[in-house]
Amino acid sequence: MLALYYPLAAFLICLAATPAVQWMAHKRDWLAHPTADRWHQKPTALMGGIAIYAGISIPLYILSDFTIEKSFVPGIAPMHAGPHAGAVLWLGVTLLFILGLVDDFLKIKPQSKLLGQILVALMATFFGYRLCWFESMTLDTMISVFWIVGITNALNLLDNMDGLCAGVGAVASFFLAMLLWDTNFMLAVMCLILCGSLAAFLVFNFNPASIFMGDCGSLVIGFTLAFLSICYAGFSAPPHGIAKYACPIMVMMVPIFDTSLVTFIRLLSGRKASMGGKDHTSHRLVLIGLSEKKAALALYAIASISGLAAIFVDKHDTLSTPLVLVPLALAILLMGVYLAQLRVYPEKEFSVLRDKTFTPVLMELTYKRQLALVVLDFWLIAFSYYMSYRLRFNLGDFKFYFEVFLQSLPIIIGCKITAFYAMGVYRGVWDSFSFNDIYVHIKATLLGTLLSVVLITYVFRFQDFSKGLFVIDWLGLTGLVLLTRGSFRLFMDAMKRSSLKGDRVLLYGAGRGGEILLREIMNNKHRHLVPAGFLDDDPMKAGKRLQGYPVHAAKGDLDALLAKEEVRGIIIAYINPSEQNMARLREICRKNQLFLKKFSVCIEDVEV
Repeated sequence: MLALYYPLAAFLICLAATPAVQWMAHKRDWLAHPTADRWHQKPTALMGGIAIYAGISIPLYILSDFTIEKSFVPGIAPMHAGPHAGAVLWLGVTLLFILGLVDDFLKIKPQSKLLGQILVALMATFFGYRLCWFESMTLDTMISVFWIVGITNALNLLDNMDGLCAGVGAVASFFLAMLLWDTNFMLAVMCLILCGSLAAFLVFNFNPASIFMGDCGSLVIGFTLAFLSICYAGFSAPPHGIAKYACPIMVMMVPIFDTSLVTFIRLLSGRKASMGGKDHTSHRLVLIGLSEKKAALALYAIASISGLAAIFVDKHDTLSTPLVLVPLALAILLMGVYLAQLRVYPEKEFSVLRDKTFTPVLMELTYKRQLALVVLDFWLIAFSYYMSYRLRFNLGDFKFYFEVFLQSLPIIIGCKITAFYAMGVYRGVWDSFSFNDIYVHIKATLLGTLLSVVLITYVFRFQDFSKGLFVIDWLGLTGLVLLTRGSFRLFMDAMKRSSLKGDRVLLYGAGRGGEILLREIMNNKHRHLVPAGFLDDDPMKAGKRLQGYPVHAAKGDLDALLAKEEVRGIIIAYINPSEQNMARLREICRKNQLFLKKFSVCIEDVEV
């Protein structure tokens, strides 16, 4: 356990070095000034990567063994990664730190920086550190180089908001340490060294950041995580099963997701993938209403959930891993679909719709052809049926019934997709999911289950099947379908609220009229109004919330409330407000220089 002092040393070194680097940055004018494609609003110290590198390299140098054994053969992985892995890691970290430092000072060309990263990746594979995903050493070497370069750049791209790269890197290194703890304690300590250094840097880098790491920090973090995840896949992952493939990806889920999303959307919009911009996952989370702190914390949470899923996959058999892999993949996919719909570019050609808010390709899929829903339901049906078997039978029985599951799966999918189509599930619109749609989806899942039971009875005489299994399957599929559809509506509502701009107003009336007025404001941006809450005469409604907005007592201290909410006016949602209330509202608006309007919905006769 003496080795655990190394992560503590990394934390203390970085904690002491960061203020020194910050002082030097201000003295030498190593500052990042605000620009159009950057997120920060004031000049901020650079070169924080020097402190991160010091926190990592010093303990790692002491821990590592730099001797080369006589039996070493280039390109052939050692039997197990230990102190020698630390030497290779230290060398790669040092080379990339120098490369990043040169780029921070001189701004070298992207191709030159990429070449340096490739050379360092080739150095790691020369010493035998590969993913071991393929039997072909040539293919495995190429994929390993791609992994190292890709993850290194992904962490570099993730450094786009205060505390994001350091925080996600700390979370990833912690869970990677947990994966390695039982099989290779020395590698786990190296992960914790990175975690300790990043935790110390976060003290200064979390929002509002007083120092940025620069490329000399992000490249170091990226290479360290890429190399240690290769060590896990090559030396410590279970020899059989999906863990060696899935766990490294899950631990690196946030940087991989962010890089993939940004690259895909930039290419769709006709922009260069290498250019900067406020179009990363963190920026999109802010666009839907989160603060910068909450956006960073949300990505920490996603990285933690994905890390926990990786530990589950590492510790369990292949037949159990789909229980976490499929929901995680589905959640990440849906998040990508949601965030990709946000409009962040000003170019007209990016969106051909009247409402310049969404990506055209995604809208073609979701609004016109409904292909996305069909594909989604295909996987939901298969996963729900698989999950029902795993819940109904223990592992030993499931291995026996697995053949039955495979034989009946095509029938189950066919019956339920047909039932969904027949009940009109695919004629709905994602962002208008209502109680009536809930009823339709419940009928569709029930009809699909009944059709499945009938056809299973006809084909297999219901031999080796369980009635309880189909009940579990119906409940599971219904929950999954309603959850995914409901998430579409929730996201669309959140996006509409976050994009509202104009005068802040209070809505007088927290009843049906107030709900209709709120929907009108949310769906009609031309009103240029932003709801701040409701006023209502009923004291029983005070302190509650309607559609997420607070309800205030109309007979309370309105002067203080108006000052606190900084509203510009009041809109009456009552059909027939009393003269007493109208007189009081006029007096309040006159006193506080607010406008007073009345909302109404009317049906007029038209000459024919």
